[in-house]
Amino acid sequence: MKTTIALLAAGAMIVSSTALGSHEERDYGGTYRGIYWSGHAKGVSLEKSKKRIETVLTLDRDGTILDAEVDFLVLKKGKWIARNDSEASVSVDFSADPGAATVGTHYKKGRSMFDIKTNDMMGFYAVAVDEDGTVALAIVDAVIRYQLEAKFEPGYNYHSKVKELTINEELIPTKRTSKSGLVKVKDWSEVEGENLYSLHPYNHVIKDRGALKGIDEDSNIMEMLTALGVEFKDGVPQKMEVRYGFHSNGGWEGNYDDLEEYLIGKDAKDVRSLIDWSSKKYSRSIDDNNYFGLDSTAGATRTAQDSVDGIGGSTVRMSRENTSYMLALVEAGIIDEKDVIKGRF
Repeated sequence: MKTTIALLAAGAMIVSSTALGSHEERDYGGTYRGIYWSGHAKGVSLEKSKKRIETVLTLDRDGTILDAEVDFLVLKKGKWIARNDSEASVSVDFSADPGAATVGTHYKKGRSMFDIKTNDMMGFYAVAVDEDGTVALAIVDAVIRYQLEAKFEPGYNYHSKVKELTINEELIPTKRTSKSGLVKVKDWSEVEGENLYSLHPYNHVIKDRGALKGIDEDSNIMEMLTALGVEFKDGVPQKMEVRYGFHSNGGWEGNYDDLEEYLIGKDAKDVRSLIDWSSKKYSRSIDDNNYFGLDSTAGATRTAQDSVDGIGGSTVRMSRENTSYMLALVEAGIIDEKDVIKGRF
């Protein structure tokens, strides 16, 4: 593996800065930007890309990170918008019954009770209670990237365990929220009998952080819904307009907030990457051109992710964010272009 190959060729990636001092004097004071975009490995230019990660670092003269900002930008209708914007518009049709999406080669979305418009579906949830006590729940699983829905009608036994909400039976996968799920389900029989918590080991983050902290598969459904904002009186859910939010680490916004918090106050000269590339499970996936995750090797991984134990305080896959961060360090004069690992994007 060549880890010293030059990264930039005629503007292959973009870094810019407003430096306050001279690199020769080792004055790192300034604001530095690193940009990395989708399709880079295929030769797509920034001008023709539709997604990009931007990291902006503000350093003092000694290299301490005074401020950090990470944004995931998506091109929609000619405008770059932040994917990590948590604003949403949500409405519910209680007359609808959720129906499963068709997975496999010919994907087709199913029938949903919810109309959700938002840029950020990572860890998203929404819940509402109708006048007759019917509860509509939607919750996105970040591993398979599907919106899962349950409809609890009057008389439902809310003392039932959360683990009884099995996928494609009581908890219906109505639509895919992203094609880039860590686990790509080809047939719903693959997850038969699984619940939200047992789908994948990484899902322990659901009970460890955020809105559902402390709720696990052995909790009852009343406890879960209460954690999401539903009020019960004598065991009956009370009417509630739709309420939404993010479980686990708080969606893309929450993950990036944690990443920024992790970086501020650190010496950038010591944090030269967000990922420890010496780990064999990562290093084996770096090719001769310093691209990570394009090809998988036995014992290697195509994604840099470590669940709640996280990378830089975050729980999402971080190789592309790491590239953006490293490019900002290049512009700051802390690392060389040849040292940048180009993440999977």
